[in-house]
Amino acid sequence: MNIKLEMLRTFCVVAEKGTLSGAAKALGRTPSAISMVLTQLEEHVGAPLFETDRKSRLTPLGQLVLEESRRATDVFDRSIKAIGRHAVSSVGIVRIAAVPSATVALLPKVIEMFRETHPDVRIEISDVDSAAVRRRVQRDEADIGIVSARPDDTVEGEPILCDDLGIVCAEGGPVHKAHLAAKGHSDWSLLTHEPLIANPLCNLVDDPLIPLLLAGSTLEARNTTAILSFVRRGLGASILPYDAVRNQPDGVEFFVPSTRVNSRELRKIKQDKDRTSAPITVFWALLKEYPRPP
Repeated sequence: MNIKLEMLRTFCVVAEKGTLSGAAKALGRTPSAISMVLTQLEEHVGAPLFETDRKSRLTPLGQLVLEESRRATDVFDRSIKAIGRHAVSSVGIVRIAAVPSATVALLPKVIEMFRETHPDVRIEISDVDSAAVRRRVQRDEADIGIVSARPDDTVEGEPILCDDLGIVCAEGGPVHKAHLAAKGHSDWSLLTHEPLIANPLCNLVDDPLIPLLLAGSTLEARNTTAILSFVRRGLGASILPYDAVRNQPDGVEFFVPSTRVNSRELRKIKQDKDRTSAPITVFWALLKEYPRPP
């Protein structure tokens, strides 16, 4: 008998619940039916998967089978979801994984341009950090990724735009007052006047002070909207690129330190595939043609 996906899924539930009765309840089946499935799986594997009949402890082989079962069922579930998405959007789908600042500053205009020629294509946006963007593209969970990188890092992707990193702070707050007092000669040490709201873009600043401030930070956010909200409420200051705060809300100030200017690039990445759908190709091209707003 060949191993079937349902056997692996049943085995995962039994391992998670620790009892046949618990698994039976979760799966809506009888304990005897669950037991029969496990027996068939163990017969095919050729060795026990549990230490005892109570199913509360896995054998070393059982632990290995559990890891592979989870991987197999995850891949299957993702495939089914992908099929479902394509079924919903018969004319195509474009899945974008992007860093938060790109979601705010870049994608709205690109989507507007894209819909002029592809109004019926479904677009899905994942708002995550650069590391998660890379993972989603590698796992084929996203068709196009947009990451933040240093301008001198030429390892991956194609540049879309480059802008300066700066300090975002509350209007009238300690950092803002220190900046005004500096009269155009400010540097990153102004961040010592308030708690630092950490975010992944802070790591792109080439200043020895920043790692120290990050180590002492007690608040971290990865979403641009959340960071701006925290700053506006006076919870601290942070580091963001100009395009992310170009239309910042009232009560928030942004400035680029006059010394040790640092920039970040937005870059687009994707898997090398033999075949890519026409909508994805068009969206990819529009990212390259992105017109930077004034």
